[in-house]
Amino acid sequence: MESALEVGKNLVALTGQGRWLEAMDTLYSPDMVSLEAVEMQPGWQRLVGIAAVREKTVRFLQKHDIHHCLVTGPWPHGDRFIVVFKLNLTAKNGPMAGKRLDIEEAALYTVNDGKIVKEEFFYNMPG
Repeated sequence: MESALEVGKNLVALTGQGRWLEAMDTLYSPDMVSLEAVEMQPGWQRLVGIAAVREKTVRFLQKHDIHHCLVTGPWPHGDRFIVVFKLNLTAKNGPMAGKRLDIEEAALYTVNDGKIVKEEFFYNMPG
């Protein structure tokens, strides 16, 4: 069974290569919980279960062209670790359509039995 540090290293490696869905399929628990700092889509601030979390990720990837993604960490602490994501992307639709944006967020992950059981995102939204 992988430690939180090992899971974190794998998450950083996969997401840094843009392999978001592979990371979810291999590292996430089926019953995991995802918490966003802000409700960007109705009902998505707290999601339970890998299917819902995977759908959120698929929609994010469909709505944005990601030009660059820098993933740093992990910084472990017992059964948890933190990763920082810095993305440069262009929104495909909505009020930010066509605008190139720099986004930075930190995520706190909790690991149990070698799988991510909780992810919590922290970021500062303009406005």
